[in-house]
Amino acid sequence: MLRCRDGTLYTGATNNLERRLATHGRGRGAAYTRARLPVTLVWSEPVGDRGAALRREAAIKRLSRGDKLLLVRAQRRTPARKRT
Repeated sequence: MLRCRDGTLYTGATNNLERRLATHGRGRGAAYTRARLPVTLVWSEPVGDRGAALRREAAIKRLSRGDKLLLVRAQRRTPARKRT
């Protein structure tokens, strides 16, 4: 999940988070974020496969803004997990 310059949140799915962040940062990402640069990563979650990622993205997009912000706050309180 990205926080845009105007404070809005953008949710997407990718199989390469670092590359996707760089793409958004260069203004080559989604049209939504292009108009709201700069963006910052505020939340991410690893999932098993592409299908699971797209289902999770859809579920997050259905959440209210308040619920999305709760995810962000909860992740900040949780120690970083090592990615494998």
